[in-house]
Order: sequence, then C-alpha cells, then structure tokens
Amino acid sequence: MFTEHHTVGLEATMLILLGLGLLLAAVVVGVVGVLTNGGEEHTITDGFSVFGYEVTGSTGTLFLYGIVVGAVGLLGLALLMSGARRSSRRTRTARREAKDARKEAAKAQKDRDRIAEQNSTLVSDANTARTTPATDTASTTGTAPTTGTTPSTGTTPSGTTSPTDTTSHGAHQRGARYTGEERP
Repeated sequence: MFTEHHTVGLEATMLILLGLGLLLAAVVVGVVGVLTNGGEEHTITDGFSVFGYEVTGSTGTLFLYGIVVGAVGLLGLALLMSGARRSSRRTRTARREAKDARKEAAKAQKDRDRIAEQNSTLVSDANTARTTPATDTASTTGTAPTTGTTPSTGTTPSGTTSPTDTTSHGAHQRGARYTGEERP
C-alpha cells in the first residue's frame, strides 16, 4: 500500500523523532547532573589540569565541562560526516555524468560511422553509375524507336523534330542535350 518513497519518508520521520527524544533525555540528564552536584559538599578534592589550566570547582562543574567537550566533539563528527557525504555525493554525480557522456559519445561515434558508411556507399554508387555506359536500345538493336517518328525524315507527323530522332543515335539518353537540330 505504501510506495517506496512513503516508506523512506516514514523511516526518516521515525529517526528524527528518536533523535529528538534522545537529545531531550541528554539535556535533562545534563541539567540534573550539574545542578545536583554543585556546592561545597561536591568539591573536587584532587585537582587536575587541562592544557595547563587548573580545573577547580564541584563535580557538577566538571560534569558541565564534560557535556561541553562532548557537544563540541559531536559537532566536529557531524561536520566530518556531512563533508564526507557531500564529497561522496559529488563523486557519484560526477561518475554518473561521465558515464552518460561516454554513452552519448559512443552513440555519436556510431552515428558518424553509419553516416560515413552511407556516404561511401553513395559515392561508390555514383562512381559506378559514371563508369557504366548507358545502353541505347535504338543504337544497339538498329531499330528506330516507336515514338511516332518517321525514319526517313526524323520528324513527327505534325512536322516538328522529335527528341528521339534516329539521327541523334540516342544521345539524349546518354545525357547530351537536344538542341532541336538534326545531327548528321
């Protein structure tokens, strides 16, 4: 019934609530520990020093110092983990983008190869078409085309010169231009 997105959201909410409960419990224990261990009857009898500073006072004060040191350490750990997570995320994103770029480059190379192959095929077909002579049925068989021309005059029944004139020997089919004049 729940989708994966809802499940992740529910888990995150539960972790936040658990974290807030633990933080509240730690604050209560810290305040009670500092306040109940103060005064003359809880004085530190054997002094000690930190970085050359002599720590004096009650056990409650010492407990408060411990809380502060713990909080600073926890803050440092949180910053360290946050930086590592951000760096990992950035690296993962860069790897994904590099992978996508490699895929796009491979696709582009495949397209270039395909186009080059088509181009070379077209060039070879064009070269083949240029070197292969066109066959003219009128000149190879020796018969005149049947397009309404009179073999003796080379004119159509209406009196105009035909582009398939037998005297042109099919030159129009081989790419020569017809000028309208009879050729000898």
